[in-house]
Amino acid sequence: MSSDHLLLPADKLRWNCDPELLGFETTDELPDFDSAIGQKRALRSIDFGLGVEAAGFNLYISGETGTGRTSTIASILHKRAKNEPKPHDWVYVNNFKTSDSAISLDLPAGMGSDLAADMKELIEAFRKDIPKALESSEYESRRAELLENYQSATNNLFQELERASEKLGFALQRTVSGLVIVPQKDSRNYTQEEYEALTEKKRQKLDQQGKELTERLNEVLRQVREQEKATKEALSQSDRELGMSCLGHRLDPLREKYSALEKVLAYLDAVQEDILNTLDDFKPQSVQPQIPGIKLPRQEPTFERYQVNLLVDNKQTEGAPVVFESNPTYNNLFGRIEHVMQYGGVAVTDFTLIRAGALHRANGGYLVIDAREVLMNPFVWDSLKRCIRNSEIRIEDVLEQYRFMTMVSLKPEPVQMRAKIVLIGTPWIYYLLFHLDPDYRKFFKVKAEFDSRVARTPEIVNDYALFVASHCRAEGLLSFHKSGVAALLEHAARMADDQEKLSSQFMEIGDFIREISFWAAKAGRKLIEGSDVRAAAEENLYRVNRIEERLQELYEEGTIMVDTDGAVVGQINGLSVIGLGDHTFGRPTRITASIYTGQDGMVNIEREVKLSGPLHDKGVLILTGYLGGTFAGERPLSLSASICFEQSYDGIEGDSASSTELYALLSALSGVAIKQGIAVTGSVNQRGVIQPIGGVNYKIEGFFAVCRAKGLTGRQGVMIPKTNERHLMLHEDVVQAVNEGKFHIWSIETVEQGIEILTGVKAGLRGKDGRFPKGSVYQLVDERLKSMGERLQEQKSKSRSRKKIS
Repeated sequence: MSSDHLLLPADKLRWNCDPELLGFETTDELPDFDSAIGQKRALRSIDFGLGVEAAGFNLYISGETGTGRTSTIASILHKRAKNEPKPHDWVYVNNFKTSDSAISLDLPAGMGSDLAADMKELIEAFRKDIPKALESSEYESRRAELLENYQSATNNLFQELERASEKLGFALQRTVSGLVIVPQKDSRNYTQEEYEALTEKKRQKLDQQGKELTERLNEVLRQVREQEKATKEALSQSDRELGMSCLGHRLDPLREKYSALEKVLAYLDAVQEDILNTLDDFKPQSVQPQIPGIKLPRQEPTFERYQVNLLVDNKQTEGAPVVFESNPTYNNLFGRIEHVMQYGGVAVTDFTLIRAGALHRANGGYLVIDAREVLMNPFVWDSLKRCIRNSEIRIEDVLEQYRFMTMVSLKPEPVQMRAKIVLIGTPWIYYLLFHLDPDYRKFFKVKAEFDSRVARTPEIVNDYALFVASHCRAEGLLSFHKSGVAALLEHAARMADDQEKLSSQFMEIGDFIREISFWAAKAGRKLIEGSDVRAAAEENLYRVNRIEERLQELYEEGTIMVDTDGAVVGQINGLSVIGLGDHTFGRPTRITASIYTGQDGMVNIEREVKLSGPLHDKGVLILTGYLGGTFAGERPLSLSASICFEQSYDGIEGDSASSTELYALLSALSGVAIKQGIAVTGSVNQRGVIQPIGGVNYKIEGFFAVCRAKGLTGRQGVMIPKTNERHLMLHEDVVQAVNEGKFHIWSIETVEQGIEILTGVKAGLRGKDGRFPKGSVYQLVDERLKSMGERLQEQKSKSRSRKKIS
């Protein structure tokens, strides 16, 4: 039976875009485009996540880098935010009751800056008005009157006491220890001798009078203290009345302006009370004496405690804020408290040094951060979850718990949070968080997943053209002719490895457009055509394929041995893909199989030396299942075989060579040679069905390059799984060679089809009598296995006989 029907024609080897179907001549005719291409699932998820206002419905934008995640969410958020109300301003003010705290105030947009300006103007006015009032004649007269009354009352008390003391022969004297009552004789104090010379009766009388006068002195001193206290209170009340006369007409308008904000009114009351209690700070300060040779800083009262720290100002904001934090460290995200070094190396801080973080700026809007950066920065992830859980932004010193000694620090009041958090990351990070962090699914309930490939529909093709036009216009690049757009679409299909898909890796596509424009401009083009796109692709390949070319030289020199003509038993050309990060390419590898009598089964040499991965090992074990199911239905499978990837010195992974290994085994068992001009790729299951593999384009082009270097004979080609047909986007050189009959691509579904192409001999199907057709590959394999089994039984019988004799 001929296998020509399994040959793929050239028109099935790649998708060619017809420029005439695009509907324009150049991209200059097209409008701008700023939407996502083909990401309906992601866009619908984003719309849902942004629309739900319930707690925990934050978003995780999942997708590979370059799929337009960031640009798409930015465009959506900015459009959405314009129609949303402005968020409130946030300010921090001094807590006059607790010095190590600061009060957060929530004000309508624009009123935060107004309050800061009003307070600044208020304090400046007080600093002028209060000193003037303190220097007024009315104030001085009132103060002098109070002091005079106090002095007069005090003098009267002491004069009355002195008169009473003189009548009894005592005097009021001032000593180091205070005022004392001293007995007198002839206008002088008693001496010790004179006092002792008195009779007992006179001494007792003198002591009794002194005691009574001392008690009266204590009473006078008590009254003086009360008078002093009352005078101080009167002076303080006078100052308060003076202060109120200055404050009232200035604070009342502010109270009226902020009457709807209870917390602001409470703050203004606290400011008033503090000013009234510290009026001395507003008085002119006396000049302090200076030490010769040392210039000391002038000590003046500070009025910073009345300032307003404008943390977030949304006065100029249009709609809700959209904040992208590219470096989400703890301080950048949650804010920080700065310190100022003073004389002597002492670091001090106050509420005016509190600085906002990205969460504060995004409050009332949206915050977009990179998931990987969040996880890399210490303390950020746990603090972010705590912030979402409590709906508040708290500025803390996260290193406090790690210090040996606890230091007194400022602890500002938290700010209420009303922001939507958007994380952008890879699927790997999403599933890592989902499975390992139980809190994650509580706080990020919406996943918007961006695909790296999109279906090639007419709408998507049109959107691609609009994207190209917008990109060129935005960056001042050369415009594309329709043939250039068609070639770029074919390049996008090659990136997706699918004739029915286009790549959505728009970061790479955008970079490629820049490269095309550069090379086209260098060639003196006015418009970018299809040939310019292909030339730029070749230039891009040339920059990264040095190692590929070096390996190609080794094939041409014969250092790496691969036959592309003739036929050999138990030897076949397999295909593998080599990935180097920035470049991926395919290369053929010689695979050999050896058969010998025994019961060791399948020996994978790569596995024995630990050069194969689990998927490759699985593929080898599947071969045993296929051979057993096909040839060991009535008798045990007596087989020892070894399979080897020749000249392979690195690890091997994947099962895409399992069918290739099976063909080599069938050839070795049957003795039928395999055509060396045909390379094979495809995995196989236990029923002999050929399964799809990855990297089919790289594999075909890799073998084609080796065949072309050694000479195309017209008998060479590659055998691929039929399910991989739609993934073919081969280079034009390969398509041309196939079209000219110099190279071939076979598409197969079963092992039987493949072995017939490789050997030119029919595989054979087991008949009703249980036998394969004579001369078929499977009949030869079956006979070989039967022969090997019989020889093995003979050897076992001889071995048992020797044991009985011994």
